[in-house]
Amino acid sequence: MSDKGLPDPKVIEELLLGGELKYTRVDAVRLSGISPEFARRLWRAFGYPSMPEEAVAYTEGDVAALCRIRRLLDDGVLDEDGGIRLVRAFGQTMTRLAEWQVNLLSAMLVTDPQEQPSAEAVSSIVDIAERHIDEFEPLVVHAWRRQLAAAGTRAMAAAASREADDEPHLPGRLVTTVGFADMVSFTQMSRELDEIELARVVEWFEETAADIIATCGGRLVKTLGDEVLFAGDTPEVGAEIALSIAAAIQDETEIPDVRVGVAHGPVLPLMGDVFGTTVNLAARLTSLARPGTVVIDQSLAESLDGHEAYKITSMVRRPVQGLGIVQPYVLRRAKP
Repeated sequence: MSDKGLPDPKVIEELLLGGELKYTRVDAVRLSGISPEFARRLWRAFGYPSMPEEAVAYTEGDVAALCRIRRLLDDGVLDEDGGIRLVRAFGQTMTRLAEWQVNLLSAMLVTDPQEQPSAEAVSSIVDIAERHIDEFEPLVVHAWRRQLAAAGTRAMAAAASREADDEPHLPGRLVTTVGFADMVSFTQMSRELDEIELARVVEWFEETAADIIATCGGRLVKTLGDEVLFAGDTPEVGAEIALSIAAAIQDETEIPDVRVGVAHGPVLPLMGDVFGTTVNLAARLTSLARPGTVVIDQSLAESLDGHEAYKITSMVRRPVQGLGIVQPYVLRRAKP
């Protein structure tokens, strides 16, 4: 314990890393068989801080991770650039996950969310980690495998669709439905609520949107505080997500309505995100939507035309920044 009653940071680090800090960077590089320069690139991609050459800061697990990457390179599964990109994807994802988990545990152990955890609360968190980390770790792997299976299935379906479609597709692109759901008057609300209340509103919004997206069979691409970006493999999935999010938020009296913009077309998937004109169009359509409504592009309107579950109404053609004149449509559920 430190003088303030907090656990020794080195003890916590070794506990969570699952092993003793026993190697310097030079040792780790020598034992793994990779070059010092590639090792530095890997550490940066993982998001690890730079350490002095003589600092004893690495475990058997760190060496094993480097050895695994070296074997993937030796087997031709990855080249060095591919290895860096893979590691960066893991590092960026796990950084957010780790912060989220620590914040969640801290919130469970303090009575006032505006206060910092006491030494006793920190000790409780360490105790929970020590006793239950073996249960947490398989859950992370299970979630990763589940998402990997879903992503692989989507990729195979997209490849089959391209082969069956006579229309040409741009290399690396896939045709999908993407949408933004944006909280209305978020800036004004952020001035009226304190940080804790605002965080709870954002958390509720993100959780509600994520649950709806998963239930409908779509994918939550990313969250941006007052906005979420989602994707659906089919026009129907994208439409259901958009209408369901708008309705769910509208039913919650304490939360501002959302406006949703959705477009259908080719996107470039990269590092878990999506890019391209279709994404930009969906963002622009969001700004055209009234609170609680869904606005879609012409491609999605044509794909849903004749579908008995939806009612599509054309809006006035208008210019949007960077995309010229577009024809927007309002999407609603058809009355029974």
